[in-house]
Amino acid sequence: MVNLAEATLQDRLREKARELGFAAIGFAPAEDDPVRSARLHEWIAAGYHGDMQWMADRADVRQGPQSMWPVARSVIALGMSYAPEVDPLALEGDAEKARISVYAHGRDYHDVVKKALKALARWLVEQAPETELKVFVDTAPVMEKPLGQVAGLGWQGKHTNLVSREHGSWLFLGAIYTTAEFVPDKPQADHCGSCRACQQACPTEAFVSPYKLDARRCISYLTIEYAGPIPEEFREAIGNRIYGCDDCLAVCPWNKFADTAARHKAFAAREELIEPIVAELLTLDDAAFRAKFSGSPIKRIGRNRFVRNCLIAAGNSGNAELIAPVRTLIDDPDPVVAEAARWALDKLTSVP
Repeated sequence: MVNLAEATLQDRLREKARELGFAAIGFAPAEDDPVRSARLHEWIAAGYHGDMQWMADRADVRQGPQSMWPVARSVIALGMSYAPEVDPLALEGDAEKARISVYAHGRDYHDVVKKALKALARWLVEQAPETELKVFVDTAPVMEKPLGQVAGLGWQGKHTNLVSREHGSWLFLGAIYTTAEFVPDKPQADHCGSCRACQQACPTEAFVSPYKLDARRCISYLTIEYAGPIPEEFREAIGNRIYGCDDCLAVCPWNKFADTAARHKAFAAREELIEPIVAELLTLDDAAFRAKFSGSPIKRIGRNRFVRNCLIAAGNSGNAELIAPVRTLIDDPDPVVAEAARWALDKLTSVP
């Protein structure tokens, strides 16, 4: 515990961040990184961002703090733990159940992290009224993972996500850009070594190479970001995943050090999302979908995209009991849903 009577503003800021539910905090200079900027532009030029046009549209701003806000002097990088109590791979191959990424088992992290960031920002301005700042979580053109590495929170692993020695692969990231100057923390070294577990675990072979992901092949991208018909070449590999994929994160050996006690209480799993029944999910109309996933990040993708995903899971299940609910969706007003229903029905009725 910090002795607040003797602590510097930076010390007290660390203490306040933890009080607000952040499991990790670090400081970095607000500098652009030309190497990472070049890698970003190469990644976009290769088309690996898929339909995420917003990545390309604001690439010049995304390349670093100075490009976005030239008066910034420091970056406060923050991480909030969502370390799961359940095994993210437990439902693999379960024809009756659907798999939802563990980050979506609790409340929407956008809301939780942003609320805490704003509270921390208000506190900082109260302590140093001359300070200007901006807060970011996920939706802004900010590369939180590289900034987290520079600030010592962890390192960007071969699966491209941040890995922490204390929290494994289970951190939601946020950042505060500020005109205040803080003492930078030591950047975190890469500790992936020769391990290739995350690369080998990917069901769709989405990793072009270590540290480089082709989003167009990634199940998280296909089930969350992508709005069109999921390419047939990936449908079987998706299995029963209906929202995101944890495979590359779940197999990371550093997760054995992740302490579930550090998880923010808002991310405790909702019981009904741990082992949801595919047949029940297929019956959701728009109103029922919104009610069921109120306060969840799943609500952001909308009913049509969600039901499309559930139909892929149904088609992969081999479960003849799903024929009836699938059949009700072949004339759905949304053409993407209707196409997925026809595909699933064909798969289910051709099962020996």
